[in-house]
Amino acid sequence: MYIDSHAHLSSTQVLPHIEAVMQRARNAKVDRIVNICTDPETLKSGLELASQYSEIRNAGSTTPHDVGTEGEMAFPLFEEAAKSGKLVAVGETGLDYHYEHSPKETQQRFLNRYLLLALECNLPVIFHCRDAFEDLFAITDECYKGSPAVLHCFTGTPEEAEGVFSRGWHLSFSGILTFKKSQSLRDIAQMAPLSQILIETDTPYLAPQKYRGQQNEPSFILETAACLAQAKGISVEEIAIATSQNARKFFRM
Repeated sequence: MYIDSHAHLSSTQVLPHIEAVMQRARNAKVDRIVNICTDPETLKSGLELASQYSEIRNAGSTTPHDVGTEGEMAFPLFEEAAKSGKLVAVGETGLDYHYEHSPKETQQRFLNRYLLLALECNLPVIFHCRDAFEDLFAITDECYKGSPAVLHCFTGTPEEAEGVFSRGWHLSFSGILTFKKSQSLRDIAQMAPLSQILIETDTPYLAPQKYRGQQNEPSFILETAACLAQAKGISVEEIAIATSQNARKFFRM
């Protein structure tokens, strides 16, 4: 069995086809999917999906891209969902200085707010981080030290990966791991502690190499699992067992 630790099932690209997507996921032995809600609409849809499909759990927050425009409006909704037990994690929150769609100071302010929410609700955090690890580490070392987190869709450096592992956090590998140009990421996967890795699709984005150009979906996680197994020199079955156990423990499923 596999767990897709990060998918956007309540996006408008996926919702019209959700029954077929879920059936293909079952056929691929994906028995849990963490659906990431990033705004009021996807949160509402995500909660409805979780009531319809036993495989789906929800996480939520405004992304660092959108906190400048939607942060204040959406935070109370995610706060209520977290406090009422409707979420298994807070996120994807974090920092993105590559695009900087929202001002750095605003990203940092909402990151702190979501970290405090996670602590209050005893929930793990899902981080999005791009070109901002120095600030992410500094902020979390001050107010979130020793608490559980995962770096979703990791594409950073070996030094940044080590910073993640040394804090006891997890790394999550997406379909990017399978891309031809991603040898450096496969090298990081090779050295990553098996107990600190998750796998994800980031549906509907970042389809693995075999499906490039198609809309991604949870059933495609088998490609990432196979690539990760090859990088680590172990069987796909070992990857399935380890990443599923890690995800169940991390999200308390």
